[in-house]
Amino acid sequence: MYINLLNHRSFLKAAAAVAITAVPFSASVYAANNDDESSSRSFLFFKKKNKHTAQPDTTSSSTKEKYDDFHSGDAVVSDGIFKVIKKGADYYFEIPRSVLGRDMLVVNKFTRVPLELNSAGVNRGINYANQMIRFELDSATSMVRARQQRPMPDVKNGNAIATSVADNYISPFIAAFKIEAYSPDSTAVVIKVNDIFNGKNTSFNNVFSDINIGGSAISDLSRIKSIKAFSNNVYAVSELTTKVVEPTGTVFVTVEVGSTILLLPENPMARRLESPRIGYFSESLLNYSDAQQRVPTLNYITRWRLEPKKGEEKDYLAGKLVEPEKPIVFWIDKSTPYQWRKYIRKGIEDWNSAFEVAGFKNAIRVEQESDSTDIDTDDINFSTLTYAASTKTNAMGPSVTDPRTGEILEADIIWWHNVLDLLRDWIVIQTGATDPRARTPQLPDDLLGDAMRFVACHEVGHSLGLRHNMIASASVPTDSLRSPSFIKEFGGTSASIMDYARFNYIAQPGDGVESLSPQIGPYDRLAIEYGYRWYPDNDPNKEYVYLQELIDNHDSPWYRYSEAQSNREATDPRAMSEDLGDDPVKSAKYGIANLKRIMPHIIEWTVTGEPGQDYDDVSRLYWAAIGQWQRYIYHVMANIGGVNIDNVTMGDGRHAYTFVDADRQRQSTKYIIDEVFTYPEWLFNNDISNYTFLVRNTPVGRIEDSPTYTLTNIQCYIFWDLLSDDRIIRMYENEAANGNSAFKASDMMDMLHSAIFEKVARPDVRQRSVQKNFVDALTIAACESRGVKDDVKRSLTDADMPMNAMMPLCRHAAGEHSSASRTINFYGKQENRISDAISLKRGELMRIRTLLKSRISSAPRDVKNHYQDLVMRIDTALGLDHLR
Repeated sequence: MYINLLNHRSFLKAAAAVAITAVPFSASVYAANNDDESSSRSFLFFKKKNKHTAQPDTTSSSTKEKYDDFHSGDAVVSDGIFKVIKKGADYYFEIPRSVLGRDMLVVNKFTRVPLELNSAGVNRGINYANQMIRFELDSATSMVRARQQRPMPDVKNGNAIATSVADNYISPFIAAFKIEAYSPDSTAVVIKVNDIFNGKNTSFNNVFSDINIGGSAISDLSRIKSIKAFSNNVYAVSELTTKVVEPTGTVFVTVEVGSTILLLPENPMARRLESPRIGYFSESLLNYSDAQQRVPTLNYITRWRLEPKKGEEKDYLAGKLVEPEKPIVFWIDKSTPYQWRKYIRKGIEDWNSAFEVAGFKNAIRVEQESDSTDIDTDDINFSTLTYAASTKTNAMGPSVTDPRTGEILEADIIWWHNVLDLLRDWIVIQTGATDPRARTPQLPDDLLGDAMRFVACHEVGHSLGLRHNMIASASVPTDSLRSPSFIKEFGGTSASIMDYARFNYIAQPGDGVESLSPQIGPYDRLAIEYGYRWYPDNDPNKEYVYLQELIDNHDSPWYRYSEAQSNREATDPRAMSEDLGDDPVKSAKYGIANLKRIMPHIIEWTVTGEPGQDYDDVSRLYWAAIGQWQRYIYHVMANIGGVNIDNVTMGDGRHAYTFVDADRQRQSTKYIIDEVFTYPEWLFNNDISNYTFLVRNTPVGRIEDSPTYTLTNIQCYIFWDLLSDDRIIRMYENEAANGNSAFKASDMMDMLHSAIFEKVARPDVRQRSVQKNFVDALTIAACESRGVKDDVKRSLTDADMPMNAMMPLCRHAAGEHSSASRTINFYGKQENRISDAISLKRGELMRIRTLLKSRISSAPRDVKNHYQDLVMRIDTALGLDHLR
C-alpha cells in the first residue's frame, strides 16, 4: 500500500533540502543552581558554572538503599556522561549533579526507515528535529525536570534591563522525572527514562508529528532497542510504530530513530557575526543593553571550532600555515561502493586548499569506515557520509550546531545512491558533444567519479556552514568558458562550488577544453577565510572590522554573493541555478548548439546490446535533453523585467537595484520567440518518437507523453511565467524610473503580438496551438482582478493549467538548501488589482480580437473555426458576450 507522503509538503520540503541544520534554539540562560530553579538575576550570555562538589546529605536512607538495587542482579551499566542502567525492560539515567543545569542538545535522526519513507527520500542519517534542554533538580519534590531552552536575548552583566529580559523570556518545562534513587555520596540522581524514548512522551522525540504523517506511537508496537553512553552524550535507539489512514486504507509505519542527548561545551566557542556579502547559515539572537535606542537582531554564522595547535598561535599570526588543534574529520560510510570511495574522498579533501588561505593546513581529514574500524558511528562525535540505498536522485550536507554560538558540532552528508542516474544524464547531455567518453550507456568510472567528486565537494561546503551562491557562475565571461587557458588557470566553470553550476555545456567541439566540471573557486576561498580565520581576541565586534576589510579588498565580480531563487520566479537573472556565463542568451545559444549535436545520437548512445532491451533509457535521456533546453529558456527569461540585486554597504558606490538594460531584455524576448514559440523541430520532431514517447513513472502508473503534448505544456508555462503580473509590474517600475530608455512591457507585448498573430495570417496546427496558449495565458491573467465575473473564473479553471504546478520534466535533483533569499517587493494585492499589468493584458486581448474578426471571413475552415473560438473565449473572459 502506498502512503501519499506528497501530501505532507512541509516535511518533504525540508527533507529535500540540501542541508538540514539544528533547530535554531539560541541559548536561554538561566543561572540555575543544582538544587532548585534559578533565582539569580545574572544574565551574562555564558555564565561561568560553579564546580560542583558533594552536597550535604539530605536524602533518606531508603533512596540510597534503592541505589544499590539498580546496580545489582541483572543490571547492565554503560558508563559515560551519565551512567545508563538497563534493568529488565527498564532504562535509567544516573545523572551527576555536575551536569544538572548544563546546556544539552537533543538530536533526533532516522537510523532505519520503511519503503514508504525511503520513496520520499527520508533515509538513515536524516536529522529531523533538535532542541536545547537542561535537566534541573528540584529537591523539594524529589523530581528532575527537563526545560526546553528557547532563544534567550543576549544582555551584558550590569545592565538594568537584564532583570526585564529575565522576566520576559522564560523557557518552559517539557518533562518531569521522579528521582528513583541518589548515589551514596549524593552527587548523582537516578531517573527512569523509558517514556521519553518508547513513544509515550513526545517531549524529546515527536517523530510522527515532525515528519507530518500524524498519529502517535502505538505502545504495543513500539520499543526501546538500546541506550548507551559516550563521553559527552547518551544515545537511544527506538523502534516506533504508528497507523496512517489513507483514502485506500490503513497503513502501519515503523521507523527506527536514534536520539542523542549531547552535553554542549562548557566554554562556548566565540561567535562570529554574519555579513550579507558572504553566504553562511546563521543563528539569530536578540541583543539588549541600557544604552541602545533600538533592539537589534544579531546573526552569528555556523562554523566549526578551528583553532591553531597549542603553542603554534604565534606562528599562525606570523602567517605560517599551522595544523588545527582539532581537525574536521569525515568518515565515509562502509556501505559506500568501493569504486566511488576515492572520488568522494577527493571531493571532501578539496576544501583543504581553501583552508590554507585561512591559515590552516590539513584542516580536513577523511577516514574510511570498515567492519574492522574501531569506532562507533552512533557516537555523535563522528561526522559521517551516509550512503543511502534509495531511488532518490539527490545528496545533501546537513549539520548539527550549538544554537548558542553557531558552532558546528557534527555533520552527516546524506548521499542517495540513485544520484548516479542524475549525474549520468548531466554528463551525457551537457558534455556529450565535446567528450567522447560520455557517448556510451555505461560511463567509465573516472568520468562518473569526477562528477561524484564535485557533488561531494558541494555538499561538504554546506557541512562547513556555507549557503548556496547562485550568482557565482555569472561572474565568468561566457566566451572564456571556451578557452582552455582560462579554464586551466581559473579552475572550473564558476567562481564557487556552492553554485548550482554543472558541467561546461558552453565549450564547443574543437575548443580543446578538457576540464568540464566545477571546482573550488575564488569565492569559496574568501568565504572560508571569512568564517575560519582565527583571531586571538575572541571579540565578535573587533573581528567584524577585520573581516569587512577583508571583503572590501576582494571587489571583483568573482566575490559576489546571492541567495537561491526559483528559476520560474527569478528577479535577478545572474543568480540562477544550472546556468553558466555572464550572457544568458549567448550561453543558451552555445548550449543549444551542443544539444542539436547530441539529439541525433540519443538512441545510439543508449544501446547496451542486451537481448530484449526496451527504449526506456532512450526516453529518459530524451527527457533530460528537453529539460536542459527548458532550463536555457528560463535563464534567458529572467532578463525580461529582471533586476540585478547587489549586497551593498555604505560608501562602496554600488547600487542595490539595477534594471537589466533594454537591449538585453529585447534580445531575450526575441530569443524566446525564436526558440519556444517558433516550432523547435530539431527537438520535438525526430526519430525517437517512432520508438518511444516520453515516459513518466508516477504513483498512479506509467504515463507516456507525446512530444506534441510535452511542447504544448511547456509553452503553456512559458507564456504564464513570461506574462506574470510580477514581471510586468517590474517592467512598469523600470519605465517609471528610466522612461523611454527602458524596455517597456508594451514593447514586449508588441514583439509577442507581431510574431504570434500579426505575421501569421494562416496558422497551421502548431501555430494555432501557440496562439491558443497565448490567449489562454492572457485570459487567466486578465481575470485575476476584481470586476470579472466569477463564472468566467470557474470556466477558465477547466483549462487544465495548474498555475503553481511544476512541469513534469522539472527535476531539481540537488534539492533546495535552506536559504534566506531576499524578497524584492514590487507588487501586492492592491498593486496587482490596480496595476497597468491587467490593463496591458486586456488591451492585448482586445487587439487580438479586432485582428481576428477582420480575418475570419477570408480564413480557411480550420483557421476560421480557430479564430471564432478565440474570439468567443476573449468575449467570455472580458464580459463582451453581448457584442457577439
